[in-house]
Amino acid sequence: MRMAWIKSKRAWYADGLAFECTGCGGCCSGPGEGRVWAKPEEIAAMAEHLGMEVEAFKEAYTRRFGSRVSLTEAPNRDCIFLEPRNEQGQRRCRIYPVRPTQCRTWPFWPSNLRTATSWAMTQTHCPGINRGSLHPLEEIEDEKSHTWG
Repeated sequence: MRMAWIKSKRAWYADGLAFECTGCGGCCSGPGEGRVWAKPEEIAAMAEHLGMEVEAFKEAYTRRFGSRVSLTEAPNRDCIFLEPRNEQGQRRCRIYPVRPTQCRTWPFWPSNLRTATSWAMTQTHCPGINRGSLHPLEEIEDEKSHTWG
């Protein structure tokens, strides 16, 4: 009985998931409004990366929602740090080396991993889902544990 319970609690992605970023920028762009949450230490790292004082960075690139801070968006709802498409059709992040945890852990968010169907729905706007190298369960769970949701 105990073994049956353990097997029933096994994550649907226990064998791992394939993902490889294509650089399309879909995870960073509109049309829907999204929030990119940033912790104080992440804000400091982004400010330093851009050669700015923390307060100036916060004023230019963040907004407060209750006790949390989010990066602002461009008028088209893209992340403010998402650059226009390059010659290869990719969109790059101006702060990629110091991007917030929320960005680092994409696509291994709890909302995307809830069910195989939610993972498949994520693929509709992320062409890197189910392609590239296989990420093992342990890595996925570690990434998921660092997200805000």
